[in-house]
Amino acid sequence: MIEVTKLNGAKVLINPDLMELVEETPDTVIAFTTGRKIIVKESRQEVKNLVKLYRKDIFAE
Repeated sequence: MIEVTKLNGAKVLINPDLMELVEETPDTVIAFTTGRKIIVKESRQEVKNLVKLYRKDIFAE
């Protein structure tokens, strides 16, 4: 799971395996394979870096 911040300041954990699309419009919108979308404070690049770190951690074990 990766932690992101919603626009209201709430921190949430999301499963990056369910992420389908991340776009900046200019807010960062994460779309999931379930059809749900959330808007987060992190940039597209920050989300990408979080996912990369998550994957490195998973494969390191």
